[in-house]
This record gives sequence, structure tokens and C-alpha cells, in this order.
Amino acid sequence: MSPQLTLQTPLELPPNEVSSYLEKLWTQEPGNNLGAHTFCLLVWQPAWVEQHLVRTGRLPGAILGAQRDEVISKARQVVIDSDLPLSTPPLTNTVAEALSHLSGDQQSEDLRGQHVDAAISALRPRRLITLAPTLEAEQPLETLVAAYCPLPEEGGGTAACGDVVVLRGGQSLFSQGLGILQPLLPDDMPSWVWWNGSIDEAPELLQQLAIKNRRLILDSALGDPRHCLDLLKDRIEAGQSVNDLNWLRLRGWRETLAMVFDPPQRRNALGHVVQLDLDVEGDHPVQGLLLGAWIADRLGWQLNTSQKESDGSLTATFSRSDGTAVKLRVAPVPMGQPSIHPGQLVGLRLICQPEERPATCVILCSESGGCMRLEAGGMASMELIEEVVPMPQSMVEDDVARLLEGGHDTTNPLLAAAAPLAAKLLH
Repeated sequence: MSPQLTLQTPLELPPNEVSSYLEKLWTQEPGNNLGAHTFCLLVWQPAWVEQHLVRTGRLPGAILGAQRDEVISKARQVVIDSDLPLSTPPLTNTVAEALSHLSGDQQSEDLRGQHVDAAISALRPRRLITLAPTLEAEQPLETLVAAYCPLPEEGGGTAACGDVVVLRGGQSLFSQGLGILQPLLPDDMPSWVWWNGSIDEAPELLQQLAIKNRRLILDSALGDPRHCLDLLKDRIEAGQSVNDLNWLRLRGWRETLAMVFDPPQRRNALGHVVQLDLDVEGDHPVQGLLLGAWIADRLGWQLNTSQKESDGSLTATFSRSDGTAVKLRVAPVPMGQPSIHPGQLVGLRLICQPEERPATCVILCSESGGCMRLEAGGMASMELIEEVVPMPQSMVEDDVARLLEGGHDTTNPLLAAAAPLAAKLLH
């Protein structure tokens, strides 16, 4: 993260004065500079784990709200110290809950929203509004305002300057302070809402912020799986532009699978799939369900039944266009050091049985150990194709920047087709 140049120190203002202050700020700039005319980004940024790590003295320095290495490392240590299952992702509410029971009252500066990540700054946002709930539920709301410009070495200049607004205080009080937001989100430029937290928390606030004309960015890996998929489905069916970071992280899997079946001699095998197995980290199956639903939709399968098994896996039966049954299984796999994103896909096995050719087994995995696990179970008689899918370790801010750069005002059609089917699988 590169801190950006500010035109003045963040100023605390009464909420009802924020809009008029920002108008004066730009009209009084040399050359009547009105700031960048690009987009506005509204961010819900609780950073509960980081706040607790600072409070308990486990993490020195200011609260930034970013998924930096120091936060991840300290949070993984909490998993061990609190005797949580080693497969517990480090930045989840489970870890925050464990930290909440530890003593500590360490005070530190809260800089959430006051630093603009370089990947997002490069897109020249007009306005960044951060809602930063605090651990103290009844802490009065305060509003901070500052102008910023990209640093000169990053190609910055006054023509692309913007401003930041931070609302900070107790979570229960945010609904009372939302009246200042509408005048801060001009109708003549796109507005995005990035829900950078669990989908389960503050559902009424999410409903108030993510109105239909705002483009929504969320992460279906964070929250109760059924709630995550239902929200995705409902927002997509309502016609809202929805962007899912969990879906975005499946890009490598989709591209690798398409590459495997790109040779002409293999394409016909896709019409003869009889079994699809998906392994995911831990007990959050959403990413596996989304990929399975994408494959089923693209190949024209019809869902017959789905159920949850005693071992925690989810199974389903589809019918191909020729009436042949296809079995789907999404299975949890315990991981000693899981991804920071719950339920990430670690392996895929797809079995095809053409009538006049030997059966084919395609195995994709995130590491060689996963390939070995999926090779079990009578694969010796089949043509075996294995690929290791490269797993980019990008920061969440980089992923959000890619979505913002695309500027799409509609939901990705592949996600729009997969999400409702994934929700039906879970139900």
C-alpha cells in the first residue's frame, strides 16, 4: 500500500456540513479544479480482526483496514493460541470472536479510509467514502474529510484529484448517519458499493447502501453459505450489477478447464460427462457450488436432486440432454494452513465416458498433493489428464481495482447464470 498525497490534513466536520465543504474545496482550487470525473466508491470496512489484534496488543501501529501480511500472520497465530481448528481461515469472524474474549485496551490511531490504495488510486476515483465501524458499539459517529492526489511518481496530478470521506463510530449508529451519503454520490457518475466484510453482518445496512442503481461488490466466501448465495441470486434477479470476488478468484479454474477441452479430439468428451467431483477448503462450499453450477449451465444439464451428506459433502444428480445421469459432489477438505478466503477450490475431477472411446478423467488441482488425492478410485483404466492451476496471490484491493477498471454496469452473464443454480443446489 502506498499512502497518497493529501491536499490537507483530514478534517473532522459535522455530518450536515460535509457536502457544502467539499463543494467549496474544489471550487476554490486553482483553475476551478472540480476533481476527477470518474466514479464514486462507498466501502464498508469493519476490519474486526485487525481492530482486535491492535486492541489486545498483538499488532503494533495504526489500524489501516488492509489485508496486509502482518495482520494475516498474527491472525494465524490466534488460531493456534485459541485452539481453533487449524483449517480456520485467519480473517473470519470466528477469529474475531476468539479475540473478543481476550483482555486488552491498547489504543491506536484509526486510519481506515484515510489511505488510498495505489491500485484503486490509479483509476482516479472521484470520491471514496469509507464506513468504519468500531469495536465500541455506541461510539458516537464522527465524519472526517480530506482531499488527495496520486503521488507524482505514479503519474498523479491535480487534474485527477479526488476526496475521501470517513464515517467512523459504533455499528448500531450508522443507519442514523446515512442521510449525508446521497448528496455525496452524484447522479452523473457511477457509484459502487464494496461490502468489505461478512455478508451476515448488518444486513439492514447493506440493504440501505446497496440500492439498485449502485453497483455492488461483495465476497460470497464471507458469511453463511446459504445467505451468500441467496443474496447473490436475489440481487442478480432484481437486475442489479453484482460483482463477486469469490467468483473472480475462479477465473484460473475456468480458463484451465476450457484449455483442457480446447483440442478438437477432446471437445466431444464434454457431451459424455458422468461425474464431477469438487474439493474445497473447509466447510464453506460456495466456490465449489459456483463452479459446478457454471459447468452444469454451460453443458445444459438439468438439476434433479441435491442433498447434504453425513460427512459434510453436498451431492446432486443432473440429467444431460440425452437423459444420462451426471453425479456431482462438493466435498470439504481440511487444510493445515488455509487461504485467507474461506472455501477456496483445491481440486476438480471430471469423468467422461464416450460410447466408442476409452473413458477420460480430467483432474485439476491447486497443488500436486491434491492431484494425488483425486487420482484414487479406479482411474487406471482411463485416459488421465492432469493440470495444476496457478493460484495468483493477489490482494483484495487489486481484485476490486480490476472490477472497477472494467466499469461494467451489468452482472457478468456467466455469474448471472451460475448463481441461481448454485443457490438451488444448496437448498
